[in-house]
Amino acid sequence: MKVTLIGTGTSQGVPVPACECDVCTKGDKKDNRLRTSALVEVDDNVFCIDAGPDFRYQMLRNNVKKLDAIIVTHSHRDHIAGLDDVRSFNYVSRKPMPIYTTEFDQLEIKREFSYAFKNNYPGLPKYDLITIDDKVFEINGTQILPVKVMHFNNQVLGFRINDFAYVTDTNFIPPLSMELLKGCDVLVLNALRREKHPTHFNLEEALKVIDHLKPKKAYLTHISHLMGFHNDLQNELPKGVFAAYDGLVINS
Repeated sequence: MKVTLIGTGTSQGVPVPACECDVCTKGDKKDNRLRTSALVEVDDNVFCIDAGPDFRYQMLRNNVKKLDAIIVTHSHRDHIAGLDDVRSFNYVSRKPMPIYTTEFDQLEIKREFSYAFKNNYPGLPKYDLITIDDKVFEINGTQILPVKVMHFNNQVLGFRINDFAYVTDTNFIPPLSMELLKGCDVLVLNALRREKHPTHFNLEEALKVIDHLKPKKAYLTHISHLMGFHNDLQNELPKGVFAAYDGLVINS
């Protein structure tokens, strides 16, 4: 399995428009972050976890010619705003894009992209909304385990695929979900900034979770400009923990 982190930034990305902080004005390539998303390739299967506002550019930048499905962690705009751009994949595959998501998030998608469900106007995106909850589901034979976590008072999903786990936009992982994440070789986990935040893990909290789960490798994602420079962050992380960056490839 190959996972490419095609976006590792927070909801505003980095640099942030109009911001004059050092990270936004002086950062290097690894400090430039699109909205958080991951491209997963298992054998001939290619699917994306989330499709935020940068989805179109992420597909172009990573030369994605085939996309079998999109899995949605939750329906906040920085995770679904790019769903309109599945139109080109609809055209190539000649079928609707399978979107794996909870019933609640399906309602949000139908509201946000209501035009795609109301008529047959040519060129509109076409979706095949497939309901998931907390049960294992499959995409072309690849088994995926949803992991329920909390994003303030919203329940969102992380995902475990074999020995790889991806959890973003959370500030609390319930004990049962912690058990589901144990034994992973690779964990991708959100760490927004250094200061405590009401809806996301900060750096200290993320490192505590990693220390508890003890994956062989862990990668921090959903990083804001408030975290500081990428290289400074990497230099202070413990062994086996890495600051993710756009374009990072993980083989699992």
